[in-house]
Amino acid sequence: MASFAKIGLNGKVIEVLSVNNEVLKDANGIEREDIGIDFLTKLTGWAIWKQTSYNTNAGIHSLGGTPFRKNHAAKEYTYDEDRDAFIPKKPFNSWILNEQTCQWEAPVPYPITYLQNKVSEYNGSVNDLYNWNEETKSWDLQNI
Repeated sequence: MASFAKIGLNGKVIEVLSVNNEVLKDANGIEREDIGIDFLTKLTGWAIWKQTSYNTNAGIHSLGGTPFRKNHAAKEYTYDEDRDAFIPKKPFNSWILNEQTCQWEAPVPYPITYLQNKVSEYNGSVNDLYNWNEETKSWDLQNI
């Protein structure tokens, strides 16, 4: 399935719809974004659509393919035409956009602790041990 983001005012993503890949194929069997956009425009009456890749996050394609528009679109993301990228909603005023990944980053790196390293070694899952504190612009250890 191919995914398409419905783009509203100021590039805001309104929703993301899936389209069967067969719909995107031209007479030569090649998938094309413009065919998907035409299909969705006729179906919904909405003209501004951009294809997005479920397998792309932070500029990396999870299956080793070519990353597409930096991030998979989601509701409330923004499509930035200059970057040709989907950018998540800014979580805090102090966070800075990473131009390579089009992800927001705290002005202070997330702490890496001994416990996180051990958890990661055993099951690949790291619980969020810290919460961002916008007032102090620092990471606060959660009470666990």
